[in-house]
Amino acid sequence: MRTEPKRAGGAIPRPFLFALVALFSVGVSFVETPARADIASVDEYPEPTMGRASFYGPGFAGRKTASGAIFRPEELTAAHRSLPLGTRVRVTNLSNGQSVLVTINDRGPYIRGRHIDLSVAAARAIGMLNRGVAQVVIDIL
Repeated sequence: MRTEPKRAGGAIPRPFLFALVALFSVGVSFVETPARADIASVDEYPEPTMGRASFYGPGFAGRKTASGAIFRPEELTAAHRSLPLGTRVRVTNLSNGQSVLVTINDRGPYIRGRHIDLSVAAARAIGMLNRGVAQVVIDIL
């Protein structure tokens, strides 16, 4: 007489186990995965903005900026009203095409109609020291 071995308590029969695994596999394949965004729409850079730039000079040297750093006119820095501190920006002078990369480390300018205040070194780099104010394009990098 042949006897079938008894299952250990709580064991799952193989056909049921295979069905459970198959059902789980099918369920996982239907789980919604995040749609792949188009390359162009991911982290798009904002459009360049046109505005007027001025510079703040040696009279502010040694003062603290909004970022907590000491203002040094010979560094390539700038002040902007709303861009996050630490943002890298390319500023291009529209009258001569010269551009400079600056880091936003302060707030301002506080004169109506102006969009960015550059350090003396940045103003020199784009050739606007003599004029004081220039029409520029601001590209956020």
